[in-house]
Amino acid sequence: MAEKTKTKPAAPFTIEVPETLLKKRKISEAHKEAQDKKRSDTHKKRQERRDVIFKRAEKYVKEYRQKEKDLVETKRAARRAGDLYVPGQAKLYFIIRIKGVNHIPPKPRKILQLFRLLQINNGVFIRVTKATAMMLKYIEPYIAYGSLTSSSTSSEPNLKTVRELIYKRGFGKLDKQRIPLSDNHVVESRLGKLDILSIEDLIHEIYTVGPNFKQANNFLWPFKLNNPTGGWRTRKFKHYVEGGDFGNREDKINALVRSMV
Repeated sequence: MAEKTKTKPAAPFTIEVPETLLKKRKISEAHKEAQDKKRSDTHKKRQERRDVIFKRAEKYVKEYRQKEKDLVETKRAARRAGDLYVPGQAKLYFIIRIKGVNHIPPKPRKILQLFRLLQINNGVFIRVTKATAMMLKYIEPYIAYGSLTSSSTSSEPNLKTVRELIYKRGFGKLDKQRIPLSDNHVVESRLGKLDILSIEDLIHEIYTVGPNFKQANNFLWPFKLNNPTGGWRTRKFKHYVEGGDFGNREDKINALVRSMV
């Protein structure tokens, strides 16, 4: 019988991967690694920023409470000494426009435009200076305004008014657009270079009339408020002390603002 010849097993069939595909895979893997690293760094920065914001909020709460305690202690010391405590000059006013465009002379109309009070029930914060006090005299028959800083009463309600305005009616100005303050990122994207990273930082800067008050206030869009609950007084265009609504009502502006938010 003829001897059987042994056949060698066939070599496994291999397909060579094109070099272009290998390069594409390599680039894709490198891109994925870069994206993962970027995502990780972003998450780490957000966490660090969140910690900073939280610590600042705690510091602000302590500052407000200490300010209130100091005010109470100052009043008690004055009472014990038989003196009368007189609060200092207000640093922050809130102005509300209560009259339309008819029958307003050119100069008061220009001042209303400078204060960005273009519509009825528009409201803005202003820093109290000699110049702004003089301008308020010109437009007093067309506005209601008052103090939002510490007065003869506790500072807490005034802080509450500022906080309610910004949280409930606050809009920022980004690229000439009216953007709601729904996230700290909106504030940081515009005011981050001024070390204002969150809405609480913005409230603190406005309420304390800080060094960056002008930029923070310009970032806020003028507040659009409702008519007050129950409506305006019957004699709306008489002075507040005469039973009307216009003019300076000092710390009574807080009750008016809360009825319009």
